[in-house]
Amino acid sequence: MTGAAGFIGFHLSQKLLQRGDTVVGLDNLNSYYEVSLKKARLEQLIPFKNFNFYQLDLVEREQLEKLFFEQQFEAVVHLAGQAGVRYSLENPYAYVDSNLAGFMNILEGCRHTNVGHLVFASSSSVYGTNKKIPFMVEDNVDYPVSLYAATKKANELMAHSYSHLYNIPLTGLRFFTVYGPWGRPDMAVFLFTKAILDGKPIKVFNYGKMQRDFTYIDDLVEGVVRVIDKIPQPNFQAESSTKAPYKIYNIGNNTPVELLRLIEVLENCLEKEAVKEMLPMQPGDVPITYANVDALIQDVGFSPDTPIEVGIKRFVEWYRSYYG
Repeated sequence: MTGAAGFIGFHLSQKLLQRGDTVVGLDNLNSYYEVSLKKARLEQLIPFKNFNFYQLDLVEREQLEKLFFEQQFEAVVHLAGQAGVRYSLENPYAYVDSNLAGFMNILEGCRHTNVGHLVFASSSSVYGTNKKIPFMVEDNVDYPVSLYAATKKANELMAHSYSHLYNIPLTGLRFFTVYGPWGRPDMAVFLFTKAILDGKPIKVFNYGKMQRDFTYIDDLVEGVVRVIDKIPQPNFQAESSTKAPYKIYNIGNNTPVELLRLIEVLENCLEKEAVKEMLPMQPGDVPITYANVDALIQDVGFSPDTPIEVGIKRFVEWYRSYYG
């Protein structure tokens, strides 16, 4: 599991460990956001006897290669990568190193050690400004509007080529705006909560008309676990009639929520009104994300469905507990 100290990686590791799986967790513990939060997540995982952690950067090719040969993984879940749309405008090379070079090293590790299934994180960002909603995995995603999105689309293409060439079962997951306890401090729910409690203004882009398919972390993790166990078979017929053991799924709540409604729910949970700084759309952002999850339902019998009223309440309870 790469990105094991990250938001999704932590929750997924916990779920797999609780069901009895052995998890080898990798993370470079970089300072994109507060390292103390990553270490606090790891502290929750360390007590599990079936958990082993390695602090390792994916660009460290020789060390990664050595680990693959030592461990002989049955499955690999690749969640590590440089996240964030807006940060990609400031530091593009971080995305090339982590999301492209790092992913290449993962693919090579899987190839040379005959890994049984590689599941990797893509993103709803690949849909760009797609006007056809809800977003379906068969939609054209050739027009990303941020470098972050472009690297995620590139990951899908790289993965398919390796699946085709070396018959590696590969599954890509397009995540839709994940939130919940232990969440990322650079995400809207976290940023807004902190600012509202501190009495500081929150930046409301696109004047609050933005819509996002907010997906609660427990739902997402349940979907990922089911996908790990569902190894894609050859002869899957996509638009291109590929016969590689390769599959893409959306994992989203299938219910877009307007940003102003999210803020309203947060205000109710925090019992405090937000000071709103209304701003135009930012470069790289998209007006709406909306996941069609029919394939997920059909193949693994699951669809995320936690409403934000429930998920936000749980996040606020965790936030107050963690930060006192």
